[in-house]
Amino acid sequence: MDWTDEGLVLSARRHGENSLIVNLLTREQGRHAGLVRGGSSTRNRGLYQPGNLLRAHWRGRLAEHLGNFSCELLHSYAADHLHDPLPLMALSSATAILDSALPERAPFPGLFEKLEALIGCLGEPEWQVRYVQWELDLLTELGFGLDLTECAATGSDQDLIYVSPRTGRAVSAAAGREYHDRLLTLPGFLRDESIADINGTILCEGLALTGYFLGRHVMGDTRHGLPAARERLVDSMRRDAAVKNK
Repeated sequence: MDWTDEGLVLSARRHGENSLIVNLLTREQGRHAGLVRGGSSTRNRGLYQPGNLLRAHWRGRLAEHLGNFSCELLHSYAADHLHDPLPLMALSSATAILDSALPERAPFPGLFEKLEALIGCLGEPEWQVRYVQWELDLLTELGFGLDLTECAATGSDQDLIYVSPRTGRAVSAAAGREYHDRLLTLPGFLRDESIADINGTILCEGLALTGYFLGRHVMGDTRHGLPAARERLVDSMRRDAAVKNK
């Protein structure tokens, strides 16, 4: 009952005097927890930060046991953004969402690759756009993808500016005019990647859209809804947009 895999740290919580229970998103094993003895020691303090890439060896007497991790650091992504608060918030948000949303020990190789790609682009130009698109992709990976290709009412692919909160399908301006106050805004960049003029207000509209469906479908069974780390990210991006719009 043992395996070795690469894993991105999703969370680590204290257990006993100096141990940690660490949740990793692994390439082959999915979200997997394990006990790390001595994980909270001074020597290991920076190892189990959310987003860090580790090589992890898991061993347990039976497959269903919690088991033990022994890990080595491959890349400290958390340290890359210690002086750049917004990308660090995005890193915390993404890992917290996956830590709450994913079933344990179910393989999601596509999610590992997408999270690794997102972490690699944090801090680069337009990384905020990539983050919103990552949340949209997450909905698809988990079986709750939005249909933004054509209007739910008319079948047209023109002038799509709304999304139905009930069906997750796009709605055109004409079809949604009478019900606009009950529809969600569809930012153009989520349909057309060539759109370049994307300001903070539009990014926040994208986060409101993905956040609604994450909360409804993915986090519906959790006790506290969307993670606090995501709320902090959204609040910071909203404040940043307000300052730039003055």
